[in-house]
Amino acid sequence: MKKTNLRISSSAKINLFLDVLAKRPDGYHQIRTIFTEIELADIINFALTKKGTVKILSDIDFVSVKENLIYKVAVFIKEKYNVKFGVEINLQKKIPISAGMGGGSSNAASTIMALSELWDINLPKEEMHEIAKNFGSDINFFLEGGCALGENRGEKISYLKQIQLDNIFLVNPGFGISSKEAYDAVLLDNYENNDWTKLIEEENTLLCYNKLQEGVCKNYPEIKKIIDHLLENGAKQAILSGSGATVIGFCIDRATAERFSKYYSDIGYWNYITKTKGVQNEHYRC
Repeated sequence: MKKTNLRISSSAKINLFLDVLAKRPDGYHQIRTIFTEIELADIINFALTKKGTVKILSDIDFVSVKENLIYKVAVFIKEKYNVKFGVEINLQKKIPISAGMGGGSSNAASTIMALSELWDINLPKEEMHEIAKNFGSDINFFLEGGCALGENRGEKISYLKQIQLDNIFLVNPGFGISSKEAYDAVLLDNYENNDWTKLIEEENTLLCYNKLQEGVCKNYPEIKKIIDHLLENGAKQAILSGSGATVIGFCIDRATAERFSKYYSDIGYWNYITKTKGVQNEHYRC
C-alpha cells in the first residue's frame, strides 16, 4: 500500500576535523573534513496532498520559505520528475540555524529521501547524490549518514567506521555565521594537517581540529571566550563546529558536561549534551 505520510528524524552533524587546503577556481574551497552524525535532530513530517503544491509549516519563522532548502529541493524534484501530487511538510526545529551543524543540509537530504518514497519516484542513491550536488556540499554526507571523510568541497564522501563519543557538549551564543563569512576569514597557508589519519585510528579528541576557527574567533571574540572557558574548566578539547557559531566541548564525563550546561543555561545560551549517533541517551536544555 502506498504511503501517504512519513516522519523523518533529520540528524545534526559535527566536524571532528576540518582542514582548508586551497581556494578553488569555482570560488569554493578545497577541504578535508571528518563528519559524524550526532543524536540531536530535527523532526520532519511529510504528508502527500492532491493539491499539487509544496507547503511548509514550521515551529520557527523562516526569513523566506522560498529560500529554504527544503522548499527548493521539493520544488526541484517535483518539476524534474513531473510529479502531479503535492506535499505538506511540517518541520519541528531543534538544530540551531546557521550554527555549523548542518541542519539545513540534513533537512534537504531527508527531503530527497522522503519525497522519493512518498511521490513513488524510487530514485537510486546515485541520482539522489546528483540532486544533492545542486544545493550544497554537506547534503551528500547526510544521504548516507554515520561517519565519513569529506573531500573536494566536502561532497566527495568516503565512509569510515563510526567514532563512538559521548559527553559531547554543544553551546551556541545565539548568533549565526554564514559559511561564506567563515571561509572568507580563513588564513590559507602551505600547512596541511595530517592528524586526521591518527584521529580516525586512535579516536583521540585531542587531535580534533578546525582551520576556520582562528579567523572566526578574530571576527567573533565571544567564540574564543567560550572555547577558552571550556578548556580551562574541564573539557578535554574544544573546537568550533563547522563554520560556527556552535562550539563543541569534548568532556571527560557526564558531570563535567552537566556543569557546563548549567553555566551556559544560566546566561541564556542554547546548549545540548549528546553523543555520536548510535550511542544511546541525550539531554537538552535551553
